[in-house]
Amino acid sequence: MQVRESIDENADDFFAALSDWLTIPSISGDPACSAEVRRSAEWLVAQLRATGFPIAEVWETAEGQGLPAVYAEWPADDPAAPIALVYGHHDVQPVEPLEEWDSQPFEPVQRDGLLFGRGASDDKGQVFFHLLGVRANLAASGRQAPPVTIKILVEGEEESGSTHFADLLRSQRERLNCDVVVVTDTSMWAADVPSMCVGMRGIIDAQIDLRGPTRDLHSGSFGGAVPNPLHVMADLLAGLHDTDGRVTIPAFYQKVLPISDVERELIARLPFDEKAWLAEAGNSGATVGEAGYGTLERIWARPTAEVNGMWGGYTGPGGKTIIPAQAHAKLSFRLVARQEPAEIIDGLRQYVREHVPAGLEARVTSEGNGVRPCFSAPESPAVQAGRRAMERAFGREVLFTREGGSGPEADLAEILDAPLVFIAVGLDADRVHAPNERVDMDLLLKGAEAAAYLWDEFAAAAGSLTSGR
Repeated sequence: MQVRESIDENADDFFAALSDWLTIPSISGDPACSAEVRRSAEWLVAQLRATGFPIAEVWETAEGQGLPAVYAEWPADDPAAPIALVYGHHDVQPVEPLEEWDSQPFEPVQRDGLLFGRGASDDKGQVFFHLLGVRANLAASGRQAPPVTIKILVEGEEESGSTHFADLLRSQRERLNCDVVVVTDTSMWAADVPSMCVGMRGIIDAQIDLRGPTRDLHSGSFGGAVPNPLHVMADLLAGLHDTDGRVTIPAFYQKVLPISDVERELIARLPFDEKAWLAEAGNSGATVGEAGYGTLERIWARPTAEVNGMWGGYTGPGGKTIIPAQAHAKLSFRLVARQEPAEIIDGLRQYVREHVPAGLEARVTSEGNGVRPCFSAPESPAVQAGRRAMERAFGREVLFTREGGSGPEADLAEILDAPLVFIAVGLDADRVHAPNERVDMDLLLKGAEAAAYLWDEFAAAAGSLTSGR
């Protein structure tokens, strides 16, 4: 039996089971749904065992105070075979506004080759195709075990910030030992333009608070003679970028990994319609950004500094002639490979110290540790093996993209000391996080086919994947 034949033969059962999983409202951000997140984990464990995984179990987080993850393992017959860990998540986003759904979010329906329901694409559908894929691999080969050891880790807190995920990785580091991490929580360029993500930007936020006089002052009596916090804030924010659109924070680009010529060439080959993209960007009138880079390069592979809001002084009706006592601004920074969130905040503090005049008190704060960026070189053996698997499934060349969003991938790569390979078939049209989330059913089957080929490709590349052992 061939891989695709096995997948087609089991497609109806696959979609019936996935639809059953989608009925479970595993919303990690809603404390009222905690029991449903656990039910989702237990449901997946049962499916993994039915597929043939000899090890499948629920993993607690934060000593039972967090939401549960799922772990499974299927050892290869050859103990020297590569070890691959598949990462995904089984929790989902809230569904509001409910009135904008055409069908109930947890009552999945099929229409025109699409499966609608919360989690259909992000991420239950994409996690679940791996079970169909391993079945197809075994059916086609006649083996009783996969050609590589497959481990699966599906967390239950991704949509609420992966709060306890890094601690889980550290505490279970020995059991999670692997040669490569397969991430199935991203998207492709288009249904007819298959692609692989090779990087995700990180993020860190900040707030700048400036304080001058202890109270608002009459501008006629004091204007032009004492520093105005709003004037200074405007200068600070305007000075964040130079005339070439580069961020002026000290050492901001010091660790930035440049875009390789190979990746730039592959990005340039994507069928990107800038005019249509601007229309989707709220009918923005023009593109802008760091000189020397195209739009896709700017949003995928270059770091940014953005002003998210600023306030201070009087903003009510009519006039009020004052020197305001305070000024405030919120900023966010999208980071690329090798940048560290804490170092960016340190640089911002230095920038503020150097540009705030005497007479004002300045404070820079940041909540949390941010999310670090991740990157996998397109020419690396692991990514190339993934690309070959995708190309076998789609029957055409697979290109490379990056994504501007952020997740726990950097923790996976660092703590497990393994390269990342992104194998996913979601689309921007899937409406993830929005009403009427959906997934292309044929693409899910293509994902299962790629997953089936992936294990053979990893086995064939064993020497380059396991050389670090």
